[in-house]
Amino acid sequence: MFVSTAYAQAAEAVAKPSMIESLLPMLAIFVIFYFLLIRPQTKKAKQHQEMLDQVKRGEEIITASGIVGKIDGMNDQFVTLEIANGVKIKMLKRQIASKLKEQQS
Repeated sequence: MFVSTAYAQAAEAVAKPSMIESLLPMLAIFVIFYFLLIRPQTKKAKQHQEMLDQVKRGEEIITASGIVGKIDGMNDQFVTLEIANGVKIKMLKRQIASKLKEQQS
């Protein structure tokens, strides 16, 4: 019988990636998150703030909790809603979800 000895070849030295190559995937993930999550959220928040600035007395609105009412009075932070005849509630202005007419169209 002929038995030959097999020797394993030494592994070639693997080049260590540069700092730019190692940070490139993280940068790509951040860019994807920015365009898919952060940018649309800030755009929606800006539109909501513009809608809040345009709201005026007498308009019917829907709150974030689903209450429908007519604006009876307002200041910078708070809104007084009339939700039924003679029934008024005071709430934060930023809790207005949308105008009722916008919701129906």
